[in-house]
Amino acid sequence: MTEEMYSVEQVADRLGLHVRTVRGYIRSGQLKAVRIGKQYRIARADLNALTGHPQAPPARPTSAAVEVSSIVQIDGVDRAAADRIGTLVLAEANSAPHPLRIQTVHDEERSRMKIVILGGAAATAEVLHLLDAVLDGDNGLLAGERGDA
Repeated sequence: MTEEMYSVEQVADRLGLHVRTVRGYIRSGQLKAVRIGKQYRIARADLNALTGHPQAPPARPTSAAVEVSSIVQIDGVDRAAADRIGTLVLAEANSAPHPLRIQTVHDEERSRMKIVILGGAAATAEVLHLLDAVLDGDNGLLAGERGDA
């Protein structure tokens, strides 16, 4: 971003002052300026600081930022299934336009897996839909669904 710069003459015209007065402000340090060759250039922010005009506030985002926190608990999961589910979820999360932050934890003693998902609502919803589709299907991912084959 390039900031707008003014010459001493332009500042004098804007403020209704004599050019010598503006140069005096620069020499005394009341007005910051950059010397380029034999001429001074004054940044808009420095001119606003001298005149007491506040700077424009930074532009607000046009849409509200939404972040979702979700915790998914899956019971009846052995270590191998937890690893497969974790890999699947992480692959989906990293392929999203705005990557999610995901943590997976497996408790072998209770055969339970927890997945913590932080990120945008749409990307989180996609991961939850994927989990729902994978876990509802008869695909043998969960320990209790496997046959003796």
